[in-house]
Amino acid sequence: MQAIILAAGMGRRLGEYTKDNTKCMLSVNGVKLIDRTLTMLSHLEIKRVIIVVGYQGQNLIAHIGQRYNDKLKIEFIDNPVYEKTNNIYSLALTQDRISEDDTILLESDLIYEESLLQMIIDNPFPNLALVAKWESWMDGTVVRIDDENNIINFIPKKAFNYKEADQYYKTVNIYKFSKDFSKHRFLPFLKAYCEAIGNNEYYEQVLRIITFLDGSDFKALPIGDRKWYEIDDIQDLDIAETIFAPKEKSLSRYEMRYGGYWRFPKLLDFCYLVNPFFPPQRMKDELRANFDTLLTEYPSGMYVNSLLAGKYLGIRQSYIVVGNGAAELIKSLMGMINGKIGVVYPTFMEYPNRKNKDDIIAYLPQNMDMSYNINDLMAFFAHKEISSLLIINPDNPSGNFIPISDIINLIQWGKEKGIRIIIDESFVDFTDDYSQNSLCHDDILKSNPNLIVIKSISKSYGVPGLRLGIMASSDSDLIDAVKKDVAIWNINSFAEFYMQIFGKYTKDYQHACEKFIIERRRFKRLLDQIPFIHVIPSQANYFLTEITSRFTSKQLTQKLLNEYNILIKDCDNKDGLKGKNYIRIAIRTKEDNNRLVAALKSI
Repeated sequence: MQAIILAAGMGRRLGEYTKDNTKCMLSVNGVKLIDRTLTMLSHLEIKRVIIVVGYQGQNLIAHIGQRYNDKLKIEFIDNPVYEKTNNIYSLALTQDRISEDDTILLESDLIYEESLLQMIIDNPFPNLALVAKWESWMDGTVVRIDDENNIINFIPKKAFNYKEADQYYKTVNIYKFSKDFSKHRFLPFLKAYCEAIGNNEYYEQVLRIITFLDGSDFKALPIGDRKWYEIDDIQDLDIAETIFAPKEKSLSRYEMRYGGYWRFPKLLDFCYLVNPFFPPQRMKDELRANFDTLLTEYPSGMYVNSLLAGKYLGIRQSYIVVGNGAAELIKSLMGMINGKIGVVYPTFMEYPNRKNKDDIIAYLPQNMDMSYNINDLMAFFAHKEISSLLIINPDNPSGNFIPISDIINLIQWGKEKGIRIIIDESFVDFTDDYSQNSLCHDDILKSNPNLIVIKSISKSYGVPGLRLGIMASSDSDLIDAVKKDVAIWNINSFAEFYMQIFGKYTKDYQHACEKFIIERRRFKRLLDQIPFIHVIPSQANYFLTEITSRFTSKQLTQKLLNEYNILIKDCDNKDGLKGKNYIRIAIRTKEDNNRLVAALKSI
């Protein structure tokens, strides 16, 4: 068997990365694509490798040099008109060689697991295309296959239907052709196509014609969950370096992204915190139905959006300000607060990160469950010179919850001492008695002008992509100042429309919260069976968990990511938890939670 690598293209979309070299000279995590490919091929029974070069071909030939002579016989074919042709012409240049042996055909801008080559070689069917279930990042040749892996059709871009995308497969651009297929089927059609249409085309068009005429000659081989990526631009390079990062660096590559994990559809995210049971399908359908209008129309300004948010939460328009996520409001608020602020550690670091360390008075619970109550807080801060006290309730990451009656007493205590009380209740709707636990009520806010309530809509309402949050207070000077501080159009039309229609789905939301509470109890029972962890009781949508033996928090986090594609939160970087071996586990759907438990049990 032989291999043909097409490496003549210019790779314009990679800009400076391909200014002086072709795409296969691109380094991914320190290893050039061509070196990865040739090293993998050297592990197989490959008699010959033919590389079609063009743009900066001499650089590629010089780089390869004699380094693989003891393992591979490498030949080069030059495509002198690479600027005017496409891969159909590069492949046509190999016609004398491709008919001499069974062939593995490879595009040179791919990165993939070595097992992909072995699986296509080992498969008994002689003519194959490796395919992967279509995902949103993919571009290029798309096919449909039947239950016997026959390729039913190649889908051109103009015929691509997103409503049918779950039935599509993307070619991985790794093919196997038998000598007989190449000689008697593929090459005659390739020659005829080039003569009729020209050389500035793609060889996949030829495969499409062959499949249309006789699908039995050519089949698809799905790769399942095996990793691969096609690198066409700088974002592709960034994603590829994350997917194929060395085990010791993979965690940091994901953590530096702060989300956007939809680019990695096979990753199971137990790090970021959202409601897995809301919004309902009908609400999503309503958003889709209005997509065109929302995409092409300006959103309203703060006047309308604070009105909508007030309707959304049942409080006065003058008491509320809407943010592009709670993070925008936290930044604005912390910039306006003077004096020292009391903070319970460990905490959501967006708050203290916005203040000088000298302005923070920290309280750290002295027990393994990180639990505390208002008596602990009032005793600790009674004689501290603070102007404000921050409480995350339920707390992040501990899940500790202070009942609303106690919170009211704490607010009164703060009022007497001239202390502003900031309550972040982003997770309050996950509590057992959630409908009674919010502070977002006119009477509470009106009677307590020293109270500020922050609420992220992302968490409990399951819409982090909309970037919505609110701040509520009867301190009109503060509310007006924050409204002036944020941008005039600080939220988009999708977020605005979501607030407008939410009222129709309140019963669905209540049902989602009830389902969540049931699943949290079930999930904890399962986690309690894992012998090397201690799960702290929580009233939020996550569990702070101590690793009691066998692993450090970093080791377990890396192991779950590298071996199971599951991402959890290593809390070792949080103030108050450093060196204490804690992780945080989000609570997701029953299916996802079972998958994590199975992984922990297998470990």
